[in-house]
Amino acid sequence: MTRPIFSAGCHKGQRLIYYAIFAFLTILLLHCSQGDKQAAKYDYPPARRADVVDNYHGTQVADPYRWLEDPNSEETQKWVKAQNELFHEFVNTPVRKKIKKRLTELWDYPKYGSPCKAGGRYFFWKNDGLQNQDVLYMIESLPDKPVVVLDPNKMSEDGTVSVELKDFSTDGKYFVYAVKVSGSDEEVLKIRDIDSGTDLDESIEFTKFSAVGWKHDNSGFFYDRYPDPKTVPAEDVNKFNRVYFHKLGTPQSEDELIFEMPSDKDLGFAPRVSDDGQYLILNVWHGTDNENRIYYRPVGDEGEFTRLLDEADASYQFVNNIGTDFYFNTDLDAPLNRVVKIDIKNPARDNWIDIIPEQENAIESVNMIDKKLVVVYLEDAHDMLKIFDLDGKLTAEPELPTIGSMHSLKGKRDHREMFFKFSSFLYPAYVYRYDFEDSELSIFRKSEVDFDPEDYTTRQVFATSKDGTRIPLFITHKKSMMPEGTNPVLLYGYGGFNNNMTPYFSTQRIIWLENGGIYAQASLRGGREYGEEWHRAGMLENKQNVFDDFIACAEWLIENNYTNSSRLAIEGGSNGGLLVAACMVQRPDLFGAVLCRVPVIDMLRYHMFTVGHFWTGEYGNAEENPEHFDFMYAYSPLHNIEKGETYPATLITTADADDRVVPMHGKKFAAALQYADSGENPILLRVDTKAGHGHGKPTSKRIEEYADIYAFLFEALNIEPVYLEEAAEGLSNGPK
Repeated sequence: MTRPIFSAGCHKGQRLIYYAIFAFLTILLLHCSQGDKQAAKYDYPPARRADVVDNYHGTQVADPYRWLEDPNSEETQKWVKAQNELFHEFVNTPVRKKIKKRLTELWDYPKYGSPCKAGGRYFFWKNDGLQNQDVLYMIESLPDKPVVVLDPNKMSEDGTVSVELKDFSTDGKYFVYAVKVSGSDEEVLKIRDIDSGTDLDESIEFTKFSAVGWKHDNSGFFYDRYPDPKTVPAEDVNKFNRVYFHKLGTPQSEDELIFEMPSDKDLGFAPRVSDDGQYLILNVWHGTDNENRIYYRPVGDEGEFTRLLDEADASYQFVNNIGTDFYFNTDLDAPLNRVVKIDIKNPARDNWIDIIPEQENAIESVNMIDKKLVVVYLEDAHDMLKIFDLDGKLTAEPELPTIGSMHSLKGKRDHREMFFKFSSFLYPAYVYRYDFEDSELSIFRKSEVDFDPEDYTTRQVFATSKDGTRIPLFITHKKSMMPEGTNPVLLYGYGGFNNNMTPYFSTQRIIWLENGGIYAQASLRGGREYGEEWHRAGMLENKQNVFDDFIACAEWLIENNYTNSSRLAIEGGSNGGLLVAACMVQRPDLFGAVLCRVPVIDMLRYHMFTVGHFWTGEYGNAEENPEHFDFMYAYSPLHNIEKGETYPATLITTADADDRVVPMHGKKFAAALQYADSGENPILLRVDTKAGHGHGKPTSKRIEEYADIYAFLFEALNIEPVYLEEAAEGLSNGPK
């Protein structure tokens, strides 16, 4: 008979041996248990934690992943390669193949841009369906067969060279366009002779976000550019903006300097020639600040510019002019905007005339076409169209097809027609033509997608934010869907930089809707849906309001039985990437998955890279201003990750050629989350190659990217895909 090991009759020495054996077995079991737990987690590539600490106004802030700011180091590249391998291993499933097949089917439909008219001819962009880049076409009259003018697809085999149309000469014989490589914001301006189909010999370098305005004698054009990077310190590459005049047929080295202001190297100058050809207007801007200035001088004059509006006290958007009467869309003393007329012979503010006073809805844009004022208003985050005469009398109110968004509105002061694109969550962009003579709105080009919108519905609701503010929220889903508290929901937001989140069509979103997903889009503070006060309520020290708004929308969806936290995904890109990152760090319990795309993450150092200094008016500068540091440090996603917290499944995307929001943000965020997270949800990083912030990305890359994104979402939220074996039946016949 064996004696119990721990009986009271054991000798002291025996008990010590037994205790030692028990302790060893316990440690072994714990080790095995922990090993199993670690094995269940993802084998993240190790990221070295360096001893880097900065002093911000007396506060010590660690930055252990500073080394990831160098994209060219061997250590960074090795780490990124391993992260990409881990991500692609996660999404490389049969479901992804089905998603990509369906995305390719959905994307394969003709897409059109709004025509612009120059020299009596019409020019518009078109994509046959799966072309990597849109192609520019020309027609002599509306019924004519289009002729190719410029095909960017011939500029690179993989479609990573894109172009942006800048401006046409008034006789319609030439146009200036920008060439961009791999999604970079850097441009090279080219000049095309339309009839010969060839480019002139000269090129314009050192441009970025450039504006172009042709002289009406068609001898050349005004443009703005930055200095040759070799001539300035690295920190000034995107500063010291200047305006030049380029004469056709001459090299850039002979371009005439028109305007500069070296005393303020942060200012930019966007030139525009008035529609009557009489005035050169300079929009003087400071980063993304709402406040700007307006300078002008007669086109043929070589004297000083008149500083018409030089206080930077409001937004002033030059609409157009009739003689010396200049029309402006401004928010001065009008947060919802108004249209004023300034006689430049008597420009004192006492002489300004209100043409269209501030109304109950915010003005989104104003154009002068057919010597009338075409005004797009925002009503609860969707567009409405009104037309006024130059005295401010309402002359027409064309009815738009449904609740949706207008964009790419084209037309000039003396044109008798205008074109614009219109779309909604369920209907792809149609191009409409408005005839001012008979006040008739008609379809110029329509699109048909392999998708039946009649099976779906959109409704608008309002969530209540933490401080009681009413937040618009659009919800789109199948008509047959019943809220059961377990539906997968994708909530999208942005909230910043005056960017309005209105209804728009997204081809890739159909994948989500077809598979039973609910799409929700929030119109948060920081945009301009309700005017400048709405914007200011979501910037600088008020930025936390934006996160509170988004969290309130998420909670509304849960409280109203649409979903639960395990089935709720959030998505945002760029400033929206900051949004979802801040929200997941503040409320990791609220979300099941996070799509954090090309995000701004490190709020203490963002301004030190490429064009980040443009955004200090929106975000602040933690390095220079102690008060800014306090509120930025409080929400900066990188600096509020908690060791030991369990974070939702997260996909962070960025790109190697993104020179707007540099990829160090996404890399540092991924490294910090992977180190701190104690749960078993995937924290993954996808770094695209030969790609930038998003503009100009070829169709093939877009399809691959969204196949990855939805494969991640389906896996993270445990969605069983349906309707992927066969394409959904029916074609979209467009808005009724």
